[in-house]
Amino acid sequence: MTSPISERTSGQPNPDGKWYRPLAQRNYRIFVGIQLAGGTGVWMQRLAQDWLVLQLTGSPAAVGTAVALQFLPLLVVGPLGGVVVDLFPKRRILLLCQSITAVLAGGLAVWDAGGSTAVEIVYASCLLLGITSAFDGPARQVFVNEVVGDAGLPAAIGLNNAIGQLGAMAGPALGGLVIARAGSAAAFAANAVLCLAVLAMVAAIRPGELHRGTPAVRGRGQVLAGFRYVRDRPRLLLVMLLAGLLGAFGMNGPVVLAAFASSVWHSGAAGFGLFNTLCAVGALAGALLASRLQRSGRKGIVASAGLFGLAQLIAAVMPSQELFMAMLVVVGFTTLLFLTSAATAVQLEAGAGVRGRVMALYLPLLLGGHALGGLLAGWLTEWLGVRAGLVVTGGLGIVSAVVIAGLLWLHGRRAAA
Repeated sequence: MTSPISERTSGQPNPDGKWYRPLAQRNYRIFVGIQLAGGTGVWMQRLAQDWLVLQLTGSPAAVGTAVALQFLPLLVVGPLGGVVVDLFPKRRILLLCQSITAVLAGGLAVWDAGGSTAVEIVYASCLLLGITSAFDGPARQVFVNEVVGDAGLPAAIGLNNAIGQLGAMAGPALGGLVIARAGSAAAFAANAVLCLAVLAMVAAIRPGELHRGTPAVRGRGQVLAGFRYVRDRPRLLLVMLLAGLLGAFGMNGPVVLAAFASSVWHSGAAGFGLFNTLCAVGALAGALLASRLQRSGRKGIVASAGLFGLAQLIAAVMPSQELFMAMLVVVGFTTLLFLTSAATAVQLEAGAGVRGRVMALYLPLLLGGHALGGLLAGWLTEWLGVRAGLVVTGGLGIVSAVVIAGLLWLHGRRAAA
């Protein structure tokens, strides 16, 4: 019987990728712009939604609800999104998803500018954006295969993940600055413009130059096949699990930074934007280092996860705003170092015919964990206070890294026996 998953579409990637220059390809240069503009825009949208909810309700717990609505759909729709990405043209999926995101951004810009926005409208936008991201995220991650082909895959995946994660840090930073200067409606409008730019770039990619491999075999059990693929590879599963745990316990920036800006340092929207900018500065360094390492190994991934949790814990107890801001650079650096290294390892280990489904499981673990983390951070902030809440989540991040490191060590001993 033919398996619903094929391991590779064609050939094998160059194991080191050092000689390969993916930016030499026109389509990949365009794709870099798509990844950076699209990622920056959608994260700007998410931050603006979070800030608007805080303005409308004054409740960090309500912000946590908004974060959850943006990411929890990935847990339900994500596996189906991976199947769609594996079976259908990724370029068309990107065009459709960006069109929907543009409508959501433009609609909120109009409602917010008119002063008639209710929190229920923002919640609805968060939910629809989450559903759209369940298809858009895996499509972006896997489309790079068709853009560069297998020969340059390791180098391109490393750079692609670094740029995508950088957009995830730059978006909130840019969004915070826009909100501070012009309000949340301007941030929504800016994302709508970025969506239109992404649509133009996707349309500019030349289909005839794409490296289309053998499509995944259609049939029953497509969603379960992805689960079985990951289940049968414990080391891959543990790395993905670590990403989910770090998402839940550490990646709660919108809630935590908003709370620090409003309640601890009393710096308002301007401070909120500055805090996100400093995280983005550190993220740039982390992204560049991770993309150069390409394969940091599981020890490096676990170590960067532990450092990420430690950096947050230290930031939580800084006695002055200046020292807090300095630690935010470190937080951004360790965040991108971990995220880029983990995503690159997961994507390279997955066969091309199932890569969409693997990424559709990885992204919900990461971002779904982020959603749960938003609820956890909002609850801890209101119950324990801003500083204590960040100490707890940072400590849980360190514990997660230690536990996963132990499980990887045990698996390695069993495999060697």
